[in-house]
Amino acid sequence: MKYVILVGDGMGDYPIAELGGRTPLEAAATPHLDELARQGELGLARTIPDGMEPGSDIANLSIIGYDPARYHTGRAPLEAAALGVALGPEEVAFRCNLVTLRQEKTDIFMEDYAAGHISNEEAKELITALDAALGKDGRRFYPGVSYRHLLVWREGRADWRTYPPHDWTGREVGQLMVEDGPERPLWKLIRESWAVLQDQEVNRRRLAQGKKPATSIWLWGQGRPPQLPTLEEHFGLTGAVISAVDLIRGIGLYAGLKPILVPGATGYLDTNYAGKVAAALEALKTMDLVFIHVEAPDEAGHSGELKLKLQAIEDFDAKVVGPLANGLKTLGDHRLLVLCDHFTPIAVRTHTMEPVPFVLFDSRINGDQLQFYTENDARETGLLLEQAADLLPRLLER
Repeated sequence: MKYVILVGDGMGDYPIAELGGRTPLEAAATPHLDELARQGELGLARTIPDGMEPGSDIANLSIIGYDPARYHTGRAPLEAAALGVALGPEEVAFRCNLVTLRQEKTDIFMEDYAAGHISNEEAKELITALDAALGKDGRRFYPGVSYRHLLVWREGRADWRTYPPHDWTGREVGQLMVEDGPERPLWKLIRESWAVLQDQEVNRRRLAQGKKPATSIWLWGQGRPPQLPTLEEHFGLTGAVISAVDLIRGIGLYAGLKPILVPGATGYLDTNYAGKVAAALEALKTMDLVFIHVEAPDEAGHSGELKLKLQAIEDFDAKVVGPLANGLKTLGDHRLLVLCDHFTPIAVRTHTMEPVPFVLFDSRINGDQLQFYTENDARETGLLLEQAADLLPRLLER
């Protein structure tokens, strides 16, 4: 038996007037997802435990079988694992976004949490410059993918209050930069990054090209490394993880999954969908399970662009779900779990806590139910898993 977990990040949404009161999942053309829903088990799963933030780190830990209330220590340590950065006992890892801040008189606004989705090559040049200028006193900067990078800080604190930048898109953030609280060193370092980045040729080129410059770093999601049993230890499974996002690869590494880096995988609409599918099918020839993550719907949700979210969902269906389902037929019996990790509604442009729709398909069972892969149809089944960590045992029939 082969097992696949397929995550369309942030696909869930609210009804939108422009779509006649439908959600993007209801309005988008998703024949392959709908076929899985017709034949499989459709329901809802709560990926965010009560009292926890609706982050992709917490949601994807749940999906891969770990109770976040027990195992979650922060987002950045998971990303550190993906970058091959070993944390010392006194070190704290921080997610380091390259962002675009906009000054208006005395106010500072979060214009873009992703610095215009800066390229890997441009970002690496900036992170290298930041490390040369500010990588001292127990601090080191490490380049990641696009706007997502890492700071390891020996004097950093895991209990500092920090803020996900995508939650503050378009909002005034100067109010957060307090200079008299315990987080003073964090905001001081962020302010010190401004002069370094302003002086970089990368930003001058981006401005000349009409692109948003990376004007600041933004530090958040900090923590120390978690202690997780691997899926092989727990279930006797071998497997792989395929994602353009360091966070997801880091979760996979802690779970004992082999990270597969697909050329051209960007985490955005231009990602190499076909390469991800091909890599997954190849890995399944020798492994039990593959976890595939597609970031594009989440990015479109954060940007608040309905047209792009519809495109991301339709691309997910046409370029990933359909080809993957066809390819799995050549590998014999298989079970496929498809879901989103959380909602990223266009209306709020950030993650929310609602239970997410999932479909569990078994190649040995020929179902025929009049239902579609949508939030409402999943709700109407009456099936609600209060802990998404129960999905993996359900997938494995354990």
